[in-house]
Amino acid sequence: MAYSSKISDPAFDRYLRNTRKWKFQFSLILAAIAIGGFYLYGAFSDEMDNPEALRIGLVIGAMFLLIGLMSAKSNKKASWDGEVINKKVRRTDKYTIYTVYIKSETGKVHEIRSEDDTTVFNYFQKGDKVRFHGKLNSYEKFDKSGDDIIFCNACAFLHYITEDVCIKCGCPLLK
Repeated sequence: MAYSSKISDPAFDRYLRNTRKWKFQFSLILAAIAIGGFYLYGAFSDEMDNPEALRIGLVIGAMFLLIGLMSAKSNKKASWDGEVINKKVRRTDKYTIYTVYIKSETGKVHEIRSEDDTTVFNYFQKGDKVRFHGKLNSYEKFDKSGDDIIFCNACAFLHYITEDVCIKCGCPLLK
């Protein structure tokens, strides 16, 4: 029973770098498609001519780039320790919301929510000690000794507790 020291493994930093790079590259592709698409629309459509269509494409492309830059920037949060203090289920007309409430050492209450999925809800029990890893925006349980499953703290992929490395992203499982 302990928090894992594997959180300092270089695989997590590599995963974060690759994720940021992929987000920016995806936004570049979307921007190019928007610009090219509007240019072609202006060239072949009777409804709108260039340069008006191209200007619209450039504005939309710039918005995609801005979104890509904002999502690719590093937004590290502080890590903290806490305890699961409550769990609630709320039903609506469309879905069921499962919420786990965690109180940090500073007294702030944080929520983990999921819709129509009990996996995370059942993973955490009232009284569990948890650590929030800010750079990964994920939670790690202190006592995993009775668990059959574990989540990858980088990509949240679900694994059996017997596994050591995430098969999806290659990061070590914090156990």
